[in-house]
Amino acid sequence: MYGFINTCLKSLIVEKYGEETWEELRHTAGVQDNFMTFEVYRDEITMQLVEEACTLLGVPPATVLQQFGEYFFEFCKRSGYDHMLRTLGGNLYEFIENLDALHSYLSLSYQEMNAPSFRVEKNEDGTMHLHYYSDRKGLCHIVPGIIGAVAMDFFHTEISMEIINQIEEEERIGKKEHVVFHVIQKPVFSYKRTNKSSTSQQFQTESEKEIEKQLKKEELKKTMNKIRDRTTRIPVCPLKRKSHWETVRGIVQIGKGKILRGFVPAYPENLWVDVKTFCNGLPFHVVFDEELRVKQAGVSIQRIVPGVQTMGIRLDQYFDIIHPEVTFTISSVRKFINSQFVFRTKREMMPESWKHRPMLELRGQMMWMEKYQCMLFLCSPLLRTLHELEERQMHISDIAPHDVTRDLILLNQQRLAEMELSNQLERKKEELRILSKHLEAERKKTEALLYAMLPKHVANQLKEGKRVEAGEFKECTILFSDVVTFTNICAQCEPIQIVCMLNSMYLRFDRLTTVHDVYKVETIGDAYMVVGGVPVPVSTHAERVANFALGMIIAAKEVKNPVNGYPIQVRVGVHTGPVLAGVVGEKMPRYCLFGDTVNTASRMESHGLADTIHLSPSTFKCLDNKKFEVTERGEIEVKGKGKMYTFFLLKNMSATEDEIMGRPSRESDSGRASVQSIHDSRIETLPGSCNKGVEDDSNEDLPPTIPMQYADRPLCPQTSTKAIKYARIMQLTGKIRDSESYGSLHSDRHSGEDLCALEPERSRPATTGPQNRSIKSTFCTVL
Repeated sequence: MYGFINTCLKSLIVEKYGEETWEELRHTAGVQDNFMTFEVYRDEITMQLVEEACTLLGVPPATVLQQFGEYFFEFCKRSGYDHMLRTLGGNLYEFIENLDALHSYLSLSYQEMNAPSFRVEKNEDGTMHLHYYSDRKGLCHIVPGIIGAVAMDFFHTEISMEIINQIEEEERIGKKEHVVFHVIQKPVFSYKRTNKSSTSQQFQTESEKEIEKQLKKEELKKTMNKIRDRTTRIPVCPLKRKSHWETVRGIVQIGKGKILRGFVPAYPENLWVDVKTFCNGLPFHVVFDEELRVKQAGVSIQRIVPGVQTMGIRLDQYFDIIHPEVTFTISSVRKFINSQFVFRTKREMMPESWKHRPMLELRGQMMWMEKYQCMLFLCSPLLRTLHELEERQMHISDIAPHDVTRDLILLNQQRLAEMELSNQLERKKEELRILSKHLEAERKKTEALLYAMLPKHVANQLKEGKRVEAGEFKECTILFSDVVTFTNICAQCEPIQIVCMLNSMYLRFDRLTTVHDVYKVETIGDAYMVVGGVPVPVSTHAERVANFALGMIIAAKEVKNPVNGYPIQVRVGVHTGPVLAGVVGEKMPRYCLFGDTVNTASRMESHGLADTIHLSPSTFKCLDNKKFEVTERGEIEVKGKGKMYTFFLLKNMSATEDEIMGRPSRESDSGRASVQSIHDSRIETLPGSCNKGVEDDSNEDLPPTIPMQYADRPLCPQTSTKAIKYARIMQLTGKIRDSESYGSLHSDRHSGEDLCALEPERSRPATTGPQNRSIKSTFCTVL
C-alpha cells in the first residue's frame, strides 16, 4: 500500500486517541513513525498496525476497519480530493459505479496502486447489491465505513449494509475475495454534522422541498400557458408543418430549458456515417460477437495488431483482459459492462518490431448492441507519459484529435514532474525531522551533562552569557565522608580494584542525593561532600543531610573491601552554618562553597569514628525534636577549633530503612549474590589482583528511586505503585535517566530518576570544588 493509507491510519489514531497511543502502537507493531505519501510499503505493515490497534484498544477488527473507512473519506477530502469525489455521480448508485474509473485515473499518478474493484446492481425494491473484489483478505469492513460516509455527506441519506455473501471469486483471475453487500438507503431530511471540517451544505427541510416543487409547478404552468397563447394566435390559413426538431427547439426556448427534465432522445432512421469514416474517426475500437470473433476494428488497432485485419479471428487470441480481472468470456464482460476495461496485447502475437517493446494497453468502455448481438469496445491507448509513448514508438498524431488521451499524456507528464518534486520535498522534510529529533536528543544529553556539573539556574545564566554573582546562604548543612583505612587498601590492591570499589560506592551515594534532594558538591579520592539548602534554600536541610548520612552507612555495607572481602567502613561528619557559594574560574567553571562552615564540617569527619555520623552542636540543635535518635559523644579537642561538644546520630525514629534508601517498600534482593560472584570472579582473574574480589555492580539492576517526602516538599502523586512499576520498566529499557546521574567508569549505568522534582531549579548535579582539607597522598599514588 502507498504511504497515504498508513498516514491516514496514523492521523486517525493520533486524532481520536492521542499521540501517546500512536507511539505505543507503532512500538508494539515495530514500524516507523512517518510514511512517505508516494512511497509503496508492504501490506503487512498496515495489517500489523490494524491488529495491534484492535489489541491495544480492545475492539474487534470490524469496528476498527469501519471507523477507519469513515475517517479515510474525510482524510481524502482534506487532502484535496473533495471536488473529484463529488463529481463522480449524482446519486449513490452512480458514485459507486464510477469508483473503478476513479481508481483508473489515480493509477496514472500512483502507478503501483492495487485498488479494489466495485460492481453495483439495482434491485426492484430500490435496494442495491454492492460487489466488492479485492486481492487483500479481511479488509471488506472498510467498505461500509466509506460508503456510509459518502452517502451521508454527498447524498443526504443513511444506509445500512450487511454482508450477504462472502466467497473466493472463481471467475476472476488474481482476485481472492468477493464480498456482496446488501445496501438499503434511507433519506435524511434533517441532519446536522458534528464534524466542523466537512464542506457539505445543510440539508433542505421538507417544507423547503414542498415550496420548491410548488415553484416548479407554477413555472411549468406558465410555460404551458405561453404555448397555449401562441397556438391561439396562429392564423387559420394553412402553414408549412414544422419538423420534429423545430417543435422541440421551440418548446425548449419558451420554457427556458426547464422542460429538459423530461427529455427523450430522438434517433435518425439511418446511420449517416459510412464505415470508412467511422473506422478512421474512431481509430481505436473493436466490435466482436458472443464468440469473441472480431467483426470490425479501427484503423490504428489494425495497424498495430495486423492480425485483427482478418475478420472472424477470436479477440482473445490477441488480447488479455487486465482490468477488471475476469475471464475473457462474453458473460463475464457483460457482468462488468459498467466498468472500465483494459486490454493488453499478447507478445507472441505481435509483429517482430513489437517483440522488444512494452505491450500496448487499451482502456475503454464496453457497449452491448442488442440488435446485432455484438459488443462494441470504444477505447484509447493507455499511456501515462511521453516516455511510455516513445517506448512503443508511437506519436501524439497516432491518437485521434478528439481523444483527450493526447491532453492527458501532456498533463500527466507535468503532474508526474510535480509529484517527483513533492516527493523530494517530503523526503527532505523527513530527513530534517529526523535530524531535528537527533539534535534535540543531543541537546538534552549536553544539557544533562552541563546540569551535572553546575546547578541548573547557574548553567542557564552562563549559557546566556551572564555573570553569575556569588550568593550567601545564611544556613545550610554540609556533610563530609571518607573510607576508613583507605590508605592501606590502596597499598595492597591494583588501581583498577580501587576505581571499581569507589565507583560502586559513589553510584549508591549519588542515588541517595536524588532520594533526599541534596546537592553533591565534589568527590576527591575517597572523600564525598554534599550540602543541603544550597543552591535552593530549604528549611529541612539538616533533616535531609541527616537522612542522607544514615543512607550512606547502610549503602557502604553493600560495597566490599577488595583486600579482605568485608564491607567497607566510612566516617561521616556533619555541620550546619552559613556559607558563600558561587562559580569560580572560566575554564571548567565549578560551583564551590566557601566559609568556616566547610572547615568545621571537614573536622567533624576527620575526628569521627568508623561507621558513625559525627554531628556538630549546630546540627544537633537543628535536629532536636525531629524524631532522630542522637547520643552524646562529649567534649573533644578539634584541630583549629579547640574544644567542641559533639554528638553521634544513630537513627531516624520516624522513617524506615526503605524510605531512607528510596526503595519500594517490598524489595527483593534475590540474585544479588550471583551478580556479586560474577564480578568477584572477573576481578580475581586480573593479573596481580588481590585474592579477594572487589564488587563492581555498575551493571547491577538498581531498584527505582522513590524520593523521600519532607515538610517543605509537596507530596508527589507519582510515587504510587503504578509509578514505581513504570519507573522500573523505563529504567531497565534506558528511557529515563536522572538529570544528575553519574556515569560509571566502566559502563553507561546511571542512578534512578527523581520522579517528583520540587522545582526545575532543584536539580542536584555532580560538581566538585576546592575543599579545605588535604588530599590523601595514597590515592595520588594509585592513580
